[in-house]
Amino acid sequence: MTVKTTDYPLIVEPLAEEDGGGFVAIAPDLPGCMSDGETPQEAVANVQGAILAWIEAAEDLGHAVPKPSRRVALAG
Repeated sequence: MTVKTTDYPLIVEPLAEEDGGGFVAIAPDLPGCMSDGETPQEAVANVQGAILAWIEAAEDLGHAVPKPSRRVALAG
């Protein structure tokens, strides 16, 4: 079974104005994997590429790629 980037749960949060504003999308199953965007939708679209790059780098280094968790991540 092939894992898709959209299988990973995401946390989407607004960024503070001092951090540039917009939104950040984080894939908590993949440490350090995140991306940002002007809108929540843009952040989610951008993080899909970051997830793919994270997985490719882990595989190139011979590291295990965590399976997507089933938890649902919500941001307040």
